[in-house]
Formats: sequence, C-alpha cells, structure tokens
Amino acid sequence: MSRIAALSSTAPLMAIPESRPPEGGVGEWFRGAGGLRLRLGFWQPKGTPRGTVFVSPGRSEPIEKYYEVVSDLLARRFCVVVHDWRGQGLSARLLPDRLKGHARSTEEFLDDYQRLLDGFEERAPKPWIMMGHSMGAALNLSTLIKGEERFGAAIFINPMLRIKTGKHSLWSVTFQTDWKVRHGQGTDYVPELFDDPFEHTFEDDALCHDEHRYNIWREQLFACPHLAIGTPTWGWLNFAFRIGETLLKDKGKLIKKVRTPVSIVCSGDDTLMMKQPSKMFAKKLPKGRYVEIPGADHEVLMELDEYRRQFWAEFDEMAEATLPAPVTFASPPVSAAPVQVVEAAPVPVAAEVFDSHVPEAVPAAGTAVEPPEDNLSVAPPVEAEADEPAVEMPKPALFVAYELSDVPAYAPPLEPAEEIEVVDWEEAVSAEKVEPEKPAKPDGQQSA
Repeated sequence: MSRIAALSSTAPLMAIPESRPPEGGVGEWFRGAGGLRLRLGFWQPKGTPRGTVFVSPGRSEPIEKYYEVVSDLLARRFCVVVHDWRGQGLSARLLPDRLKGHARSTEEFLDDYQRLLDGFEERAPKPWIMMGHSMGAALNLSTLIKGEERFGAAIFINPMLRIKTGKHSLWSVTFQTDWKVRHGQGTDYVPELFDDPFEHTFEDDALCHDEHRYNIWREQLFACPHLAIGTPTWGWLNFAFRIGETLLKDKGKLIKKVRTPVSIVCSGDDTLMMKQPSKMFAKKLPKGRYVEIPGADHEVLMELDEYRRQFWAEFDEMAEATLPAPVTFASPPVSAAPVQVVEAAPVPVAAEVFDSHVPEAVPAAGTAVEPPEDNLSVAPPVEAEADEPAVEMPKPALFVAYELSDVPAYAPPLEPAEEIEVVDWEEAVSAEKVEPEKPAKPDGQQSA
C-alpha cells in the first residue's frame, strides 16, 4: 500500500522527544463540509471512562499543542477528542499559501464540528463535556446557541467575542475589514498584523508566562513546520468580528434557550480579548458562570502551574456537578522546582509526502473499492468490564517532518455576506449603553 493510501485512514500525530502523544490515542481523518479532509486525535483512559471531553483549539493551534491537556484529562479518566479546525494544523488549508490564516464563513466551521460529533455519537462514552479556547470557544458557543444538546456541560477559555484592536477603534477596523472582503481582497494578508511564526520569541510574542511550555511548543513547530500559521487574512478577521457580533447581539434571543451549564474562564491580563463581553455573556446564559484568573495571559492552558491549577479547579467542580456520581482521581503531580528547558535532539526520519484531500478510493491491485462515506470511519465500541484497562489502541507513529502537495480548491466562492451592524465597544461602558448610529460609508478606503 502506498504512503498516500496509508495516511488516508490513519492521521499522523507529530512528536518530538520533549512532547509525545499521550498513550492510548490515535490520529484519524474525517470529512468536513465540502469534502475537506480534517484531522482529529482520540484518546481513551485506562479503566472505565467517566465521559468524553471534546477539545476545540484556538486560532493557529494544532492538536500537538494540547498534549499536556490531554494527559491532564486522561488522568481524570476522561476520553478525549481534540481536532484541527479547517485551515490549520494538518487539516486541509483553504489557500495554497499555508501560512495564511484564512476563514470564509462561520457555517463551514459549525458544519465540520457537527460532523465530528456525529461520528462519535456511538463511540465516545457520555456524558460529554465541551472545552474550547478563544476561536474554538466562540465556535462552540455558536454550536450551543444553534441548539446542540448532547453536552452535559461546557467550559470556555477567553472566548473570541471582542478582539482588542489596540490604538484603532473597533468600528474603524471592522468597517475596513468588511470593505476589503466586499471588494475581493478577503484572501490578502492584513499588513498591520504581519506575523512570522518562525521568528517568534518568548519575550516579544508569548501569550503566557511559562517559558518552558512555550519553548516546547516552539520545538514542536520547528520539527513540523506545516503546523504553522502566520498572518491572518481580511477574510479571517471579518469572520472573527462577525461571530462575536452575532453572539453578543443575540437578536433571536437564543441565549435563553441554552440549557447546558456553561463556565467561562477569562484571564485577568488577556492581551488579545476583552473580558467584559464574556462576563456579560455569562450572565445572560440560564446556567452561566464566569471565573477570572488574575494575572494570567491569553493562553491559560500553557500558563504557569499557579494559573493552570485555578482553571482545573473550575473544570473539576463543573465535571463533578455534571457526572452522575462523583469519582475520585489522583491529580497529576506538579513539581515546585523550576523546570529546565531541554533542547530537542534531532531525529533522523525520512520526509513523508501525502496529498491534502481524502482520496475517493484506495483500490488494491485489480480490485474496485467503493468511495468512503462522507463521515468518520467509526470502529465499533469496545465493551470492557468495570475497573479493567481499556483495550490497547495502536500507538501513533513518530513523525518529525514531511511535505504536503498543493491544496486544491474544494468549494466555489461563497456568496457575499450580508451587511452587519457595527457597534463600538468600550469595556468601561455598561451593557445598557445606547448603540450609536452607523455612519455613512466613505468613498475611499480607510486605514486600519
């Protein structure tokens, strides 16, 4: 069987000596909206699982960045599903330039996520818990707003509801972004947000205070450069503004219909997202809870142990309230000594080459094979006696470097998005502030 055929059924989980996939997991491909090939990782704990946690990363974050989180959840005896959103990680990219962080519509992401959940309906033990960070949290919230009821609880970290725009007003940046997309420049880089992921340093670019965890991720990125994402496009920025506006305005009064208990955890010193919108959103939820971690930056799950412990305390409290019966577990040990950064040793591995879409069929010699279904290839659930270790799953292969072929166009261009009403936001202003009227559009282009 060719390498392309092999990788069509088993997705690689990248590893370096300092950061390997936790035991009990496997990487898999599944089909997203429009036939895109997307990647997920699925882990099972030893013994009887307490449920399943679905983890949705933020912008530019692949599965590999969440290995420690997976280990924390496995220690709590949860099954774990982590996935790469379309356009990032090893999932299919939307543009030939892989470093462009692009998005076309919220609906495509939500469709992908529903396909992911449907594929695990009979496979992942319940109750289910939803966990999302930043962009992933905003998309997960949209899923709940649209009526998803299979989750027993949800916890979100710094959801992407209002992005900080620095010295520019939110209205001016939103207006220019909308103008660029409407005039055919949605796939262009946002010049002022220029970002080369391979030139990042902890001092200048880190969104956490833990240099050890930051450097491990950097080693992982250099070991597999195709995980990287750079500057966002105008299309992605437009998507980011619109999803936040839609959730906060809630014109259909759908928030009140969400019956899932939701915890929103925000960082006290978040450099990317505004806190006040998340706090007010939590108050509107029928079973919402807001928790703030003073001193933490945007990436709480990569933060120092003192900040991460506060997050996991909130998770444990929520999980025990969700589960049918409380289950005790041993928390993973946390060393009080400073952690030393270990340099990654080079691993001589031949480069792997595969295409970026799901093959229609992988025929053996002289044999016709039916095309795969447009969903996950689901293995039958394994029944195990209580307190017995789960069936050993295949260990993911160690990949360090590989190459991807060109990314084809998967779907026709989307129809122009409907015009949205734009309202400036200041954290100090209360929710009852009257929305200003939208000024008329100028003839020329505004600078962001």
